[in-house]
Amino acid sequence: MSTGTLARRLVQLYLGLALYGGSMALQIRAALGLDPWDVFHQGLTRHVGLSFGTITMIVGAAVLLLWIPLRQRPGLGTISNVFVIGLSVDAALAWIPTLHGLPLRIGVLAAGIVLNGMAGGLYIGARFGPGPRDGLMTGFCRRTGRSVRLVRTGIEVTVLAVGLLMGGSAGIGTVAYALAIGPLVQLFLPLFTVPERPAPGAGNDAVAAPVRPASEPAAVG
Repeated sequence: MSTGTLARRLVQLYLGLALYGGSMALQIRAALGLDPWDVFHQGLTRHVGLSFGTITMIVGAAVLLLWIPLRQRPGLGTISNVFVIGLSVDAALAWIPTLHGLPLRIGVLAAGIVLNGMAGGLYIGARFGPGPRDGLMTGFCRRTGRSVRLVRTGIEVTVLAVGLLMGGSAGIGTVAYALAIGPLVQLFLPLFTVPERPAPGAGNDAVAAPVRPASEPAAVG
């Protein structure tokens, strides 16, 4: 791998993770409902005297521990995901004020969801490993033989229900995120995926690694 390719991948990874945290902050400030994992994070913040970003990092680290019995191996992107997203969401929340007026909040929600899809395409396309929550999903799929759709739905319904019980916010934003994130990641991922270097002797017909289908959108980590 050339130095230029590695540099591009690293820039994409950290830019994508930072933007992902920023997109989360936009959705929080819109106050129209969060994605399932963030409903869970928000519910925890109502019971623990820690910032949203700190809770995100703690949950990410805890999920990463669940990789051990699933025999998942984290990459640089996996570890970076835990810390960079948490730090960037707190930084963005400190900068973005409380919003007033439904039209403004709807616009910010839409911007947050689109930015989330673009950020997912950037950091997944850098090919440094999945986030902790995506790795948990794929690990369960491999160990149980169940489909991605079934496992992902089961995990997200569970964290959403627990988050709601703890006081997290769900609403139209939750539904909008669920409907839009798959197509958005499918749109952005081919644009940002860094092709793998062709194997020696592969010739000019070698193709880049396949991108993730829309049924497997990026999660918060």
